[in-house]
Amino acid sequence: MSKKALHHGFVFFSLVLLFMYALEIDADARIGRGGSFGSRGTRSYSAPRTPSAPSSPSQQYNSPAPTPSSPASGGLLRGMGGGIMGGLMGGMLGGMLFRGLGFGGAGGMEGGGIGLFEIILVGLILYGIWWFIKKKRREESALGPSLYSNATSFPESGSASYAPSYAAPAEGRDVETGLGHILRMDPAFKEQPFKDQCLDTFFKVQGGWANRDMSTVKNLLTDEIYGITQADAEELKKNQHLNRLDNIAVRSVEITEAWQEAGKDYITVRFYANLLDYTVDEKTGQVISGSKTEPVKFEEYWTFTRPVGNGPWQLSAISQGQ
Repeated sequence: MSKKALHHGFVFFSLVLLFMYALEIDADARIGRGGSFGSRGTRSYSAPRTPSAPSSPSQQYNSPAPTPSSPASGGLLRGMGGGIMGGLMGGMLGGMLFRGLGFGGAGGMEGGGIGLFEIILVGLILYGIWWFIKKKRREESALGPSLYSNATSFPESGSASYAPSYAAPAEGRDVETGLGHILRMDPAFKEQPFKDQCLDTFFKVQGGWANRDMSTVKNLLTDEIYGITQADAEELKKNQHLNRLDNIAVRSVEITEAWQEAGKDYITVRFYANLLDYTVDEKTGQVISGSKTEPVKFEEYWTFTRPVGNGPWQLSAISQGQ
């Protein structure tokens, strides 16, 4: 392999790694890392149904006084700035290494080593990625008033106090038919108490995740969901990272699907919410990813299941909105 080909391969590989690192910084860190996982029975490979019309609140309650979160420094700007500086430093060190091995040139594409041109190029690419992500998050944070607010920080407490607020019952023939089948097998089933329970589960699960201990909510999860989330929580512990979820505002909670299959009930609930989602170093408190000031808007579909009858519901899948 020629020195020139080796040089270009090294530059390309470095750019790919830096690009992937920049994208990882922007990834949501909340439970499931902002991804879809779990089982929805035969509907596992199809996207959850979206509501046919915007929801409106049927109730509204005031939130209790917030609990202050632990101090942490930095934010998205610092996290991304650190990534850019790290990339530039990596490029310079790589150039020094190649020049030390005898591949170096005076600089630029004509020599064999990493030159000033490549370093500037890497910096411009990362700056473009940072600018795009910053713009995207600023646009997504332009949200109206929420139907439910909770300013509690989960990592400092095993339980969160909150006040519920709900969307109007979801409409749609599939939902009505599915709920009718469930009601025939469980005459005590009522939609509103079920949504009460779903919102309660939502906050308990988020609290367990932020505390890096899903065993406290194991009874609310299927074995599959517990195994996945507990493994992620253990990884956070191993890396000495804390994922903080502050100022959660749930804007709507509505049932979008209900069905029965293989002796089980399934109900999918749509949560539309925003929160401050950021990860800090456990020792220094420095923000590693996310932002303490810019809220992340998200739409998630949580599917709950149980054996047909009146048994307890468990979370079996989390799916992201389209």
